[in-house]
Amino acid sequence: MFRKYQKKISLILNLICIPLTSSLLLISCDDTQTIEDIDKKPIPATNVSFSQNIYPVFNVKCNNSGCHNDESRAGEVSLTSWSNATDPNIVVKGDPSTSKLVWSIDRLPGAKWMPPDGYPGLTEEQRIGIKTWITEGALNN
Repeated sequence: MFRKYQKKISLILNLICIPLTSSLLLISCDDTQTIEDIDKKPIPATNVSFSQNIYPVFNVKCNNSGCHNDESRAGEVSLTSWSNATDPNIVVKGDPSTSKLVWSIDRLPGAKWMPPDGYPGLTEEQRIGIKTWITEGALNN
């Protein structure tokens, strides 16, 4: 009895699965964000999420070739993951005022200013968001 309907079942599955798979691939491939996208994306005043708010900023503005990606590691810093971004050499969880990352993005005297002149800077909201994320414990959320 199954053989009688096998071709129909196969056709129905193909008609459903192929378009569904194709649309999922198209959606998953279109996750490229631009500087303009990141600059327009609001960062909440509290409960700042690494994955939703901080990583996208690092990914677009900091993880470029020659900068803070895993290959270049400019200044021995990679910002490609939560574990890299929370390296105790650059971030003191709970205390942005003693975090070298904050000194750099706030361009404090004596710090290596980031990003360097000529590169897209962080917005005020992004800088505040990074500091809030650190204040809240630099969570992997």
